[in-house]
Amino acid sequence: MEELSKNFIHTFIEEDIAPGGRFEGMRIHTRLPPEPNGYPHIGHGMAFSISMNAAEQYGGLCNLRFDDTNPEKEEDEFVEAICDDIRWLGLDWEDRLYFGSDYFEKTYELAVGLIKKGLAYICELSPEEFKEKRGDIGIPATSPHRDRPIEESLDLFQRMKNKEFPEGAMTLRARIDLASGNFNMRDPVIYRIKYAHHHRQGDKWCIYPMYDFAHPIQDALEHITHSLCSLEYEDHRPLYDWVIDNTDVPSRPRQIEFGRRNLDYSVMSKRKLRRLVEEGYVSGWDDPRMPTLRGLRRRGYTPASIRDFCQRIGVGRTSNSIEYALLEHCLREDLNQNAPRAMAVLRPIKLVITNYPVDESESFEVENNPNDEGAGFRNVTFTRELWIESDDFMVEPPKKYNRLFIGNEVRLKSAYIVKCTGYETDADGNVTCVTAEYDPETKGGTTQDGRKVRGTIHWVDTQSAIDAEMRIYDNLFTIPDPDGGESDFTEYLNPNSLEILRNCKIEKSLESVVAPDAYQFLRLGYFVADIDSKPGNPIFNRAVALKDSFKK
Repeated sequence: MEELSKNFIHTFIEEDIAPGGRFEGMRIHTRLPPEPNGYPHIGHGMAFSISMNAAEQYGGLCNLRFDDTNPEKEEDEFVEAICDDIRWLGLDWEDRLYFGSDYFEKTYELAVGLIKKGLAYICELSPEEFKEKRGDIGIPATSPHRDRPIEESLDLFQRMKNKEFPEGAMTLRARIDLASGNFNMRDPVIYRIKYAHHHRQGDKWCIYPMYDFAHPIQDALEHITHSLCSLEYEDHRPLYDWVIDNTDVPSRPRQIEFGRRNLDYSVMSKRKLRRLVEEGYVSGWDDPRMPTLRGLRRRGYTPASIRDFCQRIGVGRTSNSIEYALLEHCLREDLNQNAPRAMAVLRPIKLVITNYPVDESESFEVENNPNDEGAGFRNVTFTRELWIESDDFMVEPPKKYNRLFIGNEVRLKSAYIVKCTGYETDADGNVTCVTAEYDPETKGGTTQDGRKVRGTIHWVDTQSAIDAEMRIYDNLFTIPDPDGGESDFTEYLNPNSLEILRNCKIEKSLESVVAPDAYQFLRLGYFVADIDSKPGNPIFNRAVALKDSFKK
């Protein structure tokens, strides 16, 4: 793991483990509590890193525990995906994999204990009535069942568990303070009836604990010292502490909140990401336009680039939005050091070198990666006819255009200097072929007479080139904060977020690429082989462009 910087969470931890501190002499223990109801996104990756790094910094442990207390949308598919994505990030929970549902029996027992203490009661208010009686600022909530006898609540809770009542008929509420200024403390619901098949427990249970009740109990049962969570749970902390204080649990964890980091031009709500998938706006959870870890992986992001991103943005007490350009910058820096170079032509037109022998060919030895001494060299074939980018030739060029136009010289990367002599068009006037003459004395692209050639373009030999598909991605949304607009967030979807280019031309050396092989295509950007790529049918995703738009 990378060297870790200190943040305010680490300061709290050091206070807690210092002499006289809350956890003096104890081993630091954190946890990751993902819900298995979707694929994790970059925000979860940041949270995972925070908890894992805190444990690592102080020689502690970190558990992976799935919060599977809401059975309706939880699936084993998501459990497996979350585990895989966390491992891909380079984070390791070792043998400490747990599920909140493993504690259902104990959680039920602790709820019974609260009823026996007079600290919980069965409430028969419907959801609508509950809302009506919640009160307002300065106006206490009310509950007609608050003084229900303990024995009656115990009997009803048992019957709830035994499936004697319909869903929504009753709830178990904590008896705290109906007049509290913190609405989370106004006798919150801690158990509800839900007839849904659980992905691990099957149909054994029909009552399920609420997150605010189950989570502190699970932390305490696992002897978690520091329960790190996002800022939205700050107002829930008094309830977290109340549960710890009033149930018979073996330890007393401390909850610490940090500010969420949102990514611009994205949505970070799992509910909204699910909607994008289910309504067909994207091809799936792993669509390369999605901010899910699976989507970023397919796009071409590396674990090192995401860990670097998490390290750079740091951990703060307030929530804010991070530029997508910073994430791209981190990937660009990683791939610049590690991705081999290759040549590809996305929008090809033919270049014919009229004074090059028709049946002759030669090869040039080209460095694979100038930033990696061990990357070696490859051979690229050169012949009379080449593919070049269509925008590397113009009939009427603007000023400072240094590529091909009649009478101008350019350097063919690593090969020769050529001078444009003409072009051909189709019936619609579109350029289909460019002609040029090469200078045989400029092999390797160097001049012997000192003349200056300003332009350098890439190329692929027509005889050995392989056809490929390129998928060019842009932001999924047209505005930085699609959640902040007055309209539904789907109205800000970018209709040009994906462009598919077919019949592109690539070097023959790339014929058998497999995902996630990554390359810098000269002058074009960094591309990664997609999972749809097959031998003889290579498909690449543009991970990130060469130009860095991040303001350092």
